[in-house]
This record gives sequence, C-alpha cells and structure tokens, in this order.
Amino acid sequence: MKDGGIPRSSAVPPGHGEAGPAADALLRAGRFFTRREVSPDLRAVFRKGGREGDVFYRDRWSHDKVVRSTHGVNCTGSCSWKVYVKDGIITWESQQTDYPSVGPDSPEYEPRGCPRGAAFSWYTYSPTRVRFPYARGVLVEMYREAKARLGDPVFAWADVVGDPDRRRRYQQARGKGGHVRVSWDEAVEIVAAAHVHTIKRWGPDRIAGFSPIPAMSMVSHAIGSRFIELIGGCMTSFYDWYADLPVASPQVFGDQTDVPESGDWWNAAYLIMWGSNVPVTRTPDAHWMAEARYRGQKVVVVSPDYADNTKFADQWLHAQPGTDGALAMAMGHVILKECFVERRVPFFVDYVRCYTDLPFLVTLEERDDAFVPGKFLRASDLGEVSEGAEWKTVLVDGRTGEPVIPNGTLGERWTEFGAGRWNLDLDEVSPQLTLLGEGAEPIEVLLPRFDATEETGSVLRRGVPARRIGGRLVTTVFDLMLAQYGIRRDDLPGNWPTGYDDAAGPRR
Repeated sequence: MKDGGIPRSSAVPPGHGEAGPAADALLRAGRFFTRREVSPDLRAVFRKGGREGDVFYRDRWSHDKVVRSTHGVNCTGSCSWKVYVKDGIITWESQQTDYPSVGPDSPEYEPRGCPRGAAFSWYTYSPTRVRFPYARGVLVEMYREAKARLGDPVFAWADVVGDPDRRRRYQQARGKGGHVRVSWDEAVEIVAAAHVHTIKRWGPDRIAGFSPIPAMSMVSHAIGSRFIELIGGCMTSFYDWYADLPVASPQVFGDQTDVPESGDWWNAAYLIMWGSNVPVTRTPDAHWMAEARYRGQKVVVVSPDYADNTKFADQWLHAQPGTDGALAMAMGHVILKECFVERRVPFFVDYVRCYTDLPFLVTLEERDDAFVPGKFLRASDLGEVSEGAEWKTVLVDGRTGEPVIPNGTLGERWTEFGAGRWNLDLDEVSPQLTLLGEGAEPIEVLLPRFDATEETGSVLRRGVPARRIGGRLVTTVFDLMLAQYGIRRDDLPGNWPTGYDDAAGPRR
C-alpha cells in the first residue's frame, strides 16, 4: 500500500505478458481509461484517498458468474465450493451447502471446507507461487560445467553422478534450499539425460515413477505413468512413497485400502488418533470426531506433542519422538499373545478371519538349512484353470481341513466369472487361522532381523506349523506373523524370547 493506495492484485492476471503482443498492447491501452495510477508492470492499481479507495472493496466482492469447483491440490477432502469469478479472475469463494442428506441418525456432511480452501484464490495469484522450473543450484553449476566441457547432455550427467565427491555435494545440499530458476529447455534436458544415462548404465527397470493421489489430476497421472511403462520402468503408487499402508489388502482382495469413510467415525465406540492431527489434516471431517463424543465415544490420542486433536482426548499417550513404531509393535504383540494364543477372544478371532489376509496360505521355499516365506498359494497352484485362477488366493476351511478359495479374492475383482462374488460373504466356509495341530509339520523359517549386528546375525530363526498342499509346503500368514512377533508356541523350533522382560532378542 502506498500513499493510502490499495494494490489490486487481480487487476491483471499473472503471466499476462505471455498471451502475445496484441493482448499485451490491449492491457497497456487500458491505463488510459482509468484515473487511477497503474504500475509499470500492469499488475497493480493504486487508488488514493477518501471514498475512491472504497471502490476496491466493492469490486472485491463483485462477480459476473459463479462456478462449482473444489481444491484438489494434495487434498482428498473434495469439498464443494462456489467460486466467484469476474473477468476470468477468481475473486472469492464460499462453501456449497447442497450435499445430500445422510439421514436422521448421523450428522450431515455439510458444512465442509477449511480456511485453506477459503483463501485458495490468494494462493492461485500469489507472487510466491512457483510458475517456473527450479533446480538445486550446486547441481546446475556442475551440470553446466560438465556439458560445456563434454558437449553432450548424457555424458555431462554421467560425469556428475559418476564422481562420488560431486554426487555427494548435491545430495548433501538437499533440504537446504539453494534452488535457482532454470529454463524449461534446460530442465527437460537434465531430466532426459538422467533417464537415458540410467537406462544405459543400469537398465530401464531402475527408473521408478511416482504419482500423488491419481484423483488429484488423472490427466497428469496418466501421462506420467504411461511414459514410465513405455520405457520399461517401474510405476509406483503414492502408498510406496508415503508408507507401506495396504500391503496385503490389495494383493488379496483387490481393494486399495480398508480405511473407513470418515462419516463412519460417528459409529465408533473407541477412536484412536495416531499419526493424523485430525482438526488440521482432516479439517472438513473433524466434526464427526468431535460430535461422536456426545454418544460416549472414547477418544485416545497418540502424539508426542500437545497437538490440536489432543484437546479432544479422553486419554493422551505422549510417546517420545521416534518410539511410536516400537509402541505399535508392542501393542500388536500383546494383542496376539493374550487374545489369540493364551486364549481365543471371539471378537478378535472372528474379525481377522473375515476381514484380513491372516488365514491365507503362503508357500515356504527351502534355503540353506531352513525355509523362507514365498508367494501366496493360489488356485492355479492347485491345478485350477478357470479365469483369474492365478489371482485367487487359498485358505484352509476349518470345518473340513481342506483348501478352499473363498469369495472376494483378487481373482474375482476384475473377471466376468467373479461378477457378484467380489464380497466377503464366507457362506459356509470357516477360515482356519493356524495350521498348528494334528498333522502339522514343525518347520524353521528365516525372517529378517532389522537390528542386525555381527553378534546377532541378520535373520531370526523361528518355527511355524506347515502342511503340504498341492505339492507345496505352506503355512498361514497368521503363523508367520506370530513367528515374526516372537510369540512362542509349544513344539515349534527356533529362538524365542522368554517373556515380556526378555531383552536379549527382538519381539519383532
């Protein structure tokens, strides 16, 4: 603001000079049709003094049309917004409130939205918005020097990454800023040179492509994934980037996640918030969590700090930073030991038999003097030749002791034969969690040890019960998980902790 003037950032859209000479000339001619002072770059209008300055505020809320939109940039809230537009420029936004009702037994979805969404137009036209390619300065300097010396982009990239000292320099600069603006041509050239060199030196399968949530922009996701697949690279998902969230779920059932819809929080009697500060990271959905407390829902928060969601907690477990993984594994160990092995709690047992992959069979492959887990046993391994047989995983029916293929596996997700069968209706099948019992063969398996030293070795040697089915030695996911967690059962070989107080070996 200058001399009482008010800069009007929406007077001319960013990048106006890129529209061409005719458009640029038209915009410059507009200066002569206003009494206000226009900045040389045509990006701001200054109104000075008295009531004349009020025009800006009246214009701020004026519009010539309203469109429905959402803010999908790295947000899965999908909140519906009314976007007010004037002369092609977003002026302001407000929440849409026409969501369908979910009925009288649950809070409604509206209102949805958050302060970040309400201010999105300011992000759109912010002078700090990244509109050009940037690259780490130290890498750009080394690449330009190598290219000037060698003359070829691929040779230049190979020269930089092949030198351990220079490679270490630009890698250690990560996270410290130092980006410089480069041209589109140079940015594309560096990326292309890196791809060509990597494929030539290591092979195309060493190229890994990553995409954020595809729903954000299906066009950009499809373009990138298609490119990676055409050159023979590996296209990963955003789960591979964020964490190892649903490993078994898509492999067995063909569904991406089993995360419940946030509206279902209302139906929970016990809610644990762990790794998500819901009022901040899931702002549009947070009201369900707050409202469910009026139904008697107990809320537990696991957080090292007194975060926004901690104020809602009936119980706050403030784990020290870096210890939450150990805490989670300790919880898993106690549940498995006290609710599945020492006694069988129907609530837990019935749930995992129906909704998880724990009953499914995994093949065991011989290695050295023991065995290691292999792939899931599939219908095709048992001689079935029906459509999708290689994608149908197998479990043992506890009533008969025979292998069966239940409803809902991945082989029925995309096949015509599976139409109407991709569900979790077990019918008369009773999945068997463990093979332990009569006829089981005690087998020692090698499992990775993540605290390995020269003294401890790199593997855990634990026992599982096994059977031969279809000519293959198999065990269940449940049996393997008990072995990994170090939960001892009688008559099984291996090295096991003696109890909760035994710190000589890892539980998991």
